[in-house]
Amino acid sequence: MANFSLLSISSSLLMIFCGLWSFISYHKHLLNSLLSLEFMMLGIFWLLSLQMSNVGSEVYFGLFFLTLTVCEGALGLALLVLIVRSHGNDYFKSFNILEC
Repeated sequence: MANFSLLSISSSLLMIFCGLWSFISYHKHLLNSLLSLEFMMLGIFWLLSLQMSNVGSEVYFGLFFLTLTVCEGALGLALLVLIVRSHGNDYFKSFNILEC
C-alpha cells in the first residue's frame, strides 16, 4: 500500500512539473498556456485528494477546489474567445499593450 501511495504522489508531482514546464516553454499561444494551467490544476487536485483521503472523509474542500478550477477554466476560455474575435488569433506577440 505504501508503494501505491508513493507512486500516486510522485505521479501527481510529475503532472504539476510537466504542466509548469509546458507553461514556461510553450508560451506562443494563449490556448497552450491555458491547457498547461489546467493540467497543473489537475495534478494539484489529485495531490489534494490523496492527502485528504489520508486525513479523513473531507470531500467538501476538494469539491470547492474543483469548482474554483472549473470557473477558472471557463473564464480562460471566455477570454480566449474574446481575444480571437477581437484580434483574429491567439498569438501573444500580436497583442498590443497600448490598444484598448
